[in-house]
Amino acid sequence: MYTSSRRAVLTAAALAGAASGCARAPRDAADDRPATPFYGTHQAGVLTPPQPSVLIVSYDLGARTRGAAGARALRSVLAAWSRLLGERDRELDAADGRLASARTSRLTATVAVGPALPRRLGLRSPALLRELPAFPGDRLEERRGSGDVLVQVCADDAWTCNDAALALDDAAAGVLTPRWRQPGFLPPTGPGRTPRNLFGFLDGTANPAPADAPRHVHVANGPDRGGSYLVYRRIRMDLAAFAALDRGRQERIMGRHRVDGAPLGGRREHDEVNLFAKRPDGEYVVPADAHVRLAHPRLDGGAQMLRRGYSYADAADDQGLLFLAYMKDPDLFVRVQERLAGSDALNRFTRHTASAVAYVLPGVRRGESLGAPLL
Repeated sequence: MYTSSRRAVLTAAALAGAASGCARAPRDAADDRPATPFYGTHQAGVLTPPQPSVLIVSYDLGARTRGAAGARALRSVLAAWSRLLGERDRELDAADGRLASARTSRLTATVAVGPALPRRLGLRSPALLRELPAFPGDRLEERRGSGDVLVQVCADDAWTCNDAALALDDAAAGVLTPRWRQPGFLPPTGPGRTPRNLFGFLDGTANPAPADAPRHVHVANGPDRGGSYLVYRRIRMDLAAFAALDRGRQERIMGRHRVDGAPLGGRREHDEVNLFAKRPDGEYVVPADAHVRLAHPRLDGGAQMLRRGYSYADAADDQGLLFLAYMKDPDLFVRVQERLAGSDALNRFTRHTASAVAYVLPGVRRGESLGAPLL
């Protein structure tokens, strides 16, 4: 067991490494983007342009972390996490801006709490935070899902994600117990471009614009304002079976062209999906069971979720998609997933193996700690 001084040394070293990234991973000199600040109205890692690497970390409250005393202990952990991430910002602010940008891996750590946590600590629960229902076709593995605290760690390289997660682990020792962690990645993708998933299709085309985040992503009013809701799904993909299909069949399943992401019947990636267009034989141009049709916002009154999908490859026979979506109301995901589970042509090639839902804490100003309004 670490002593408190030993723990402090390891924690400081890990976050310092996470802030500088290039200590282990050489940076592309052309990739001169600034670090993402920790402080703000909303936590980073939601509207932040997706970084190439992700590590999802799940914790459970320790056996003795219960009631009012447990709430105080968790408040101390979140205060320590806030200081660690905020001190990284101060270090960067004190350095030359351009030099600091080149030395960072754009680390973000987005903290959220699961549905069981408020009850176990005797706290008010965020209004819309509840467990997701079971969906037809789910094959969920308990060891890979759920959790009392979820943290999405993103950066330009996997080493930074791992190092930062170890620092957070250390600062939470004795209060939070690691439950599971899941790494993911994006293929090389130019700035402003939509990444591809392991089926070879663009994934994330229909996301709301940042300017629309107040309408779709963040809670605008009430005691939960400034927060959001995160839905996580680990989706195993049958890559061989999908690859065996001809391209036309793949595109009818997705409802989009593989090369450029344009919807069937459209010409460009961001063309509106025409749900009503029909072919001369009377069939819909976008088939009735196509993925993009069943997930279309029109079916939910225009409501949208912000997706930050990552690929994963844990084994030769276990590869797929880490579906991460942020929204004002997780019932939106429930409605969409119920449609997809019942009729999506893609179901033949996918299997949902893990699931979690959590309330994303609001952002903080300098000197404040994450979770203070809730705790």
